[in-house]
Amino acid sequence: MSLEELYTEYKDMVFNLALNYIQNYEDAQEITQDVFVAVHKSLDSFRHQSNVSTWIYRITINKSLDYIKARKRKRRFGLLTSLFVNSGEQLFEPGHFDHPGVQLEQKEAVAGLFRHINNLPPNQKTALLLNKTEGKSQAEVAEIMDISPKAAESLIQRAKTNLSKMIQTSEGK
Repeated sequence: MSLEELYTEYKDMVFNLALNYIQNYEDAQEITQDVFVAVHKSLDSFRHQSNVSTWIYRITINKSLDYIKARKRKRRFGLLTSLFVNSGEQLFEPGHFDHPGVQLEQKEAVAGLFRHINNLPPNQKTALLLNKTEGKSQAEVAEIMDISPKAAESLIQRAKTNLSKMIQTSEGK
């Protein structure tokens, strides 16, 4: 399959998954580009030991998690720099919720939910997003994450439990 065929078939899947991780339209577009650059670079070495879609899901998850880590490092650097450099200019931009699939009146509630999801450990977040937003079965989540189906089930359940606790805690404040 050519890169163009892969892009045509999987660009929406990649974008939607990245958007679920990042909750920002422009950043999800950037991650989508990064994913297909990575696909292009490693297309010749793909061994077909898994489905192409599984391989592309893994690349998307890794690129999304890398983006989140880089954003956190940038924020920490901006905070540390602002402690020592008092120029008055903003050194980093705080994240904002920009998801085109969410109605304006629902944005605050959904943004709150995603704030909690973003506080889950990365493996729980990934399992939950794949299962609930991507509609993947536990077996598909297991294949994409390269874990056993039982481990996928456990991650999804722990994510739901932790998410429920976070919501209850925030509502109690």
